[in-house]
Amino acid sequence: MTIDRMALVRRHNPRHVGRWVADSPLSVGNGDFAFTADFTGLQTIWNEGPGLAPCLTMSNAGWHRYPDSSSDVSALHLKYYDAGGRKVGYMTDPSGQERLFEDLRINPHKFNLGKIGLAYRAWGPLPPASTVLSHLDNIRQELDLYSGTLDSSYLLDVVPVQVSTVCHPSFGTIAFRIESRLLSEGLGVELYFPYASHLMDGSDWERTGAHTSHLEKLPKGGYAISRKMDGTDYLVLVTSSGEIDCVQVDDHRFVIRSAGQKMDLCIQFLFDGEVPFFGDFGAVRAASALWWKRFWEDGAAVSFEGSGDDRAFELERRVVLSQYVTAIQSLGGLPPAETGLTCNSWYGKFHLEMHPWHALHAILWGRKELALRSLRWYSSVLGTARRRAGMQGYEGARWPKMTDMSGFDSPSEIGCLLCWQQPHLILFAELLRRCGDTASSSTLSDLMDETVAFMVEYVRKDGDRYIIGPPVIPAQENHRPEDTLNPTMEVEYWRWALDIAVQWRRRGGRSVPQKWLEVLNHLAPPPNDGHVYLAHELCPDTYGSFAKDHPSFLFAYGFVPGSRIDRTMMAASLDLALKTYDMQSLWGWDFPAMAMTVCRLGLGKLAVDLLLLDAPKNTYLLNGHNAQRFRNDLPLYLPGNGALLLAVAMMVTTGSFPEGWSVTAQELSPYL
Repeated sequence: MTIDRMALVRRHNPRHVGRWVADSPLSVGNGDFAFTADFTGLQTIWNEGPGLAPCLTMSNAGWHRYPDSSSDVSALHLKYYDAGGRKVGYMTDPSGQERLFEDLRINPHKFNLGKIGLAYRAWGPLPPASTVLSHLDNIRQELDLYSGTLDSSYLLDVVPVQVSTVCHPSFGTIAFRIESRLLSEGLGVELYFPYASHLMDGSDWERTGAHTSHLEKLPKGGYAISRKMDGTDYLVLVTSSGEIDCVQVDDHRFVIRSAGQKMDLCIQFLFDGEVPFFGDFGAVRAASALWWKRFWEDGAAVSFEGSGDDRAFELERRVVLSQYVTAIQSLGGLPPAETGLTCNSWYGKFHLEMHPWHALHAILWGRKELALRSLRWYSSVLGTARRRAGMQGYEGARWPKMTDMSGFDSPSEIGCLLCWQQPHLILFAELLRRCGDTASSSTLSDLMDETVAFMVEYVRKDGDRYIIGPPVIPAQENHRPEDTLNPTMEVEYWRWALDIAVQWRRRGGRSVPQKWLEVLNHLAPPPNDGHVYLAHELCPDTYGSFAKDHPSFLFAYGFVPGSRIDRTMMAASLDLALKTYDMQSLWGWDFPAMAMTVCRLGLGKLAVDLLLLDAPKNTYLLNGHNAQRFRNDLPLYLPGNGALLLAVAMMVTTGSFPEGWSVTAQELSPYL
């Protein structure tokens, strides 16, 4: 059966009809730049409130550092842990150095590049939603996923207004077409620039004297606004195919108007070294439509149309929208923050242990070139990763946990002691190879060697076996590093990755270092009590006081193939975990990750139940984002969306959907 891709995608276009759902603002973007709009099709209001995503303009190029903050890593005192009789220092203790510790965590940070909203009558630059909505009626807004176009229409004081919003697929350019007779009566568009902030909204509207905004009229039409903010400079180009006038009305506020009843605007954000885009609204809209058509038509597709389960439409909706939101938020030139380019989570820094949950699905869904974008970053920080390993007394490269473009590992009482991000590069490379991209995967082989060089040094000889930890904090982060030995998922992931690396060496005709083979053949087994798997070897209370947060021991036979896992014991572990674990505490990626384990166990119905489980952090909003309910700092959570796509790919290609489900798939590749 052929899937009508356009019909599949468009039946899940998110829509606001008659009213605006404040927790679901809609975004357009390209993976490295994103614009999140309110109900006006712009950013007229400041979308404030608990658990609401602000409407921001963000870029992977937009980083800022507070000038009065220290970046002197060498001044940070380390906390030393006993690693089998050897002392290893980690940046985990802020005691007595709180200011420096915080400076290194929050800097650099992403920030809001600027607010683009309607300028109407006496509205101020940050009007509350209630003020704007009191003037609006008949709101209709639809994001056409197939073309990447956001269309908004409403009555503004009973006068019709139509706004189309699009983003260029290759530039930090947002374009608008606004149509209304109000334009000839004074309605305009304002640009309003904040000072940078490390907080969730990336904006500080109070420090007006700490940055500058300079307007200049361009000789060939249009305007340039030069932005300077400490060590961060960028240029904002404002152009139109028609006549516009741009006036600076305050230190950082500019109003754009046109005389007619239609205004076409291109607003481009340029950082050092970026090439400007020359074109109008029509060119941006055409480029967007072409890119998104190829995205949907050339990649994989899955349809559940005709299924007997009433939940099929909802799962299909989540699958389609997850492809869109990860494409514009997670698949750019940097590993993404957990809230992508919508707002700042953890200061806009990215967490490398989440990288597969963000981006690995793209390989299976026929879009490996999008996954490759962020993988290229690892080569740029190889030197930093080597220095990190060397400072801790290890060979090879140790990849950071929470980092920025530089690859510097942010100090953290937890993050620096995680290790499960280390094999991720091997996972990406192997999946690329299995999906037929030997050229791309081979470029990662040198990084793989550096990765494994650290892995075999990091484990420690203990009698006739090699062990992980202590100190280590596993993926389930509620364990003390001093008390954690051989976390189940980590030892199995470690062994799988070493085995793959050995196969790569042999396939390439290269000798395998003896230490690699020794560790591979003698790595500690996944710990268990004879009946169920444990979180780690020293955790008999796995299903008691530790039955919250990520049940990561289950992922040793889902996310990882788990060649040493006993299926009967894993099935018993799953059953006990589902009975004892606090499902309210699980995170968005946990539910798909558990579904992957269930899939390997051949329990298809339970896999579907887990994907659609009613839990606070398994909530999928109208805009497709996986919200982490009761976490006001995480109004969206992209690892949940990416994990969902990974799990669905695995379930479809293994035929794991239960009776009553009609599943049609095209171009989808199997997981491990």
